[in-house]
Amino acid sequence: MAEFTLPANSKIGKGKTWPTKDGGKKVKKFNVYRWTPDSGENPTVDTYEIDLEACGPMVLDALIKIKNEVDQTLTFRRSCREGICGSCAMNIDGTNTLACTKFIDEVDGDVNIYPLPHMAVIKDLVPDLNRAYAQLSAIEPWLKTASPTPPDKERVQTPEDRRQLDGLYECILCFCCQTSCPSYWWNGERYLGPAILLQAYRWLADSRDEMTGERLDALEDPFRLYRCHTIMNCSKTCPKGLNPAKAIAEIKKMMLARQA
Repeated sequence: MAEFTLPANSKIGKGKTWPTKDGGKKVKKFNVYRWTPDSGENPTVDTYEIDLEACGPMVLDALIKIKNEVDQTLTFRRSCREGICGSCAMNIDGTNTLACTKFIDEVDGDVNIYPLPHMAVIKDLVPDLNRAYAQLSAIEPWLKTASPTPPDKERVQTPEDRRQLDGLYECILCFCCQTSCPSYWWNGERYLGPAILLQAYRWLADSRDEMTGERLDALEDPFRLYRCHTIMNCSKTCPKGLNPAKAIAEIKKMMLARQA
């Protein structure tokens, strides 16, 4: 197995190597980004050797095994382990994905694990999502109506109207798409990004919502919406198989339609 190496000009250093205690029949190396805030030191990549015969099949299983049995200082987010909560989003083998749904056997050679790119790092594999959540709050992701709620029934939809939300409501806000978008990398303070715009379209497409004009007004901005250049990284990396680029295109079409 080839030794893991970093580029000569990288500011990330080579960290510790943690060999398996008892050898192992099926050993695989996990190269994991490590950084502690206020340490005064540059990030490093630590290498952990894990016997896959004594580990679950997913990358998250290996990370949990490392934390429980090898190095308790390793820090990462995780919760459901079922691809629903989005907590364990990280960059694995060069792709933003969920550690709980990524099979170790899908990775040839060493497994390289980094936090989501182009976000401030709180510690190790934990990115700072405060800005992304603030942007989510800005689009007001809840049903907004002007008419009073019917006193004796819920607001209903036809099956056809309900189908308009397919491919939108399934978003788990893991921000894999958000952090794979070059436009968001360079304009993240003003461009809302694919995850947030998909959420925005989810409410624009909802037949029960009565604030379409207000929502479109809030998005009518050279940066909030129009920094999307249809690069398609967002749709390629989404671990749920959603298409944020299509949602953004639909918002742009709504903008044009109301100008006609």
